[in-house]
Amino acid sequence: MDGAEDLAAWAGLLADRTRASFCLALLDGRAWTVGELARHAGVAISTASEHADRLVGGGLLAQVRQGRHRYLRLAGPSVAALIETVAALPRSAGTPVSTLAAAHKQRNLAFARTCYDHLAGRLGVAIADAMAGNGFVTRTHGLALTSRGVAWLGSLGIFFDKPGRRPVLRDCLDWTERREHLAGVAGAEICRHAFDAGWIVRIGSGRAVKLTGPGAAALEEQLGLVIGAAGADSPGAAPAVPAGARHR
Repeated sequence: MDGAEDLAAWAGLLADRTRASFCLALLDGRAWTVGELARHAGVAISTASEHADRLVGGGLLAQVRQGRHRYLRLAGPSVAALIETVAALPRSAGTPVSTLAAAHKQRNLAFARTCYDHLAGRLGVAIADAMAGNGFVTRTHGLALTSRGVAWLGSLGIFFDKPGRRPVLRDCLDWTERREHLAGVAGAEICRHAFDAGWIVRIGSGRAVKLTGPGAAALEEQLGLVIGAAGADSPGAAPAVPAGARHR
């Protein structure tokens, strides 16, 4: 078997705009109810339920029932990587942004967002660059943490005691930057720490996140990374790692 039938079935699931909208929304890593997905996609709950059934049946979504509610989330990190990779492929210009609110939302997503359970956007790519610049990751024999990187993560309370099936570190192609940010267990833990430490906060109920003042200070302290708080609309915000950046 060459898997052609399975591939065609998967492609068919994402060929519908409503189902694609569900999958992109669920890249925030959280579980959504059918009603929330329906409102997000602008369809009736009955229609959303039918689409959700198809996505669950096709293995792209997983569901949990709690009381009267049915919660849906992406089936796992591999599905999230698949969705993000497809979203990053070259495409037509599409419908131009026509409102100030839409343009602001687009800027926020481009600056920083969650990609399932790790950070993406300009901020995510900047952190990946800063980690490389500080010698925390290496690509000599494939992407991996260095001993300095392990020590730095340990200083943040991030440890890798139990190896699992998920890679500790992997590249994830960023659909707005067209460059890689960091995923895997380490990427997920860095994102979790950023939320827990108040470095980033969510903007509304979507995937976009905002870099806080303490977060900007922490990134400069920890990685030598200078980037303005809030991000997209901050004057002088720069994602590049300054020359000579080092772990302080």
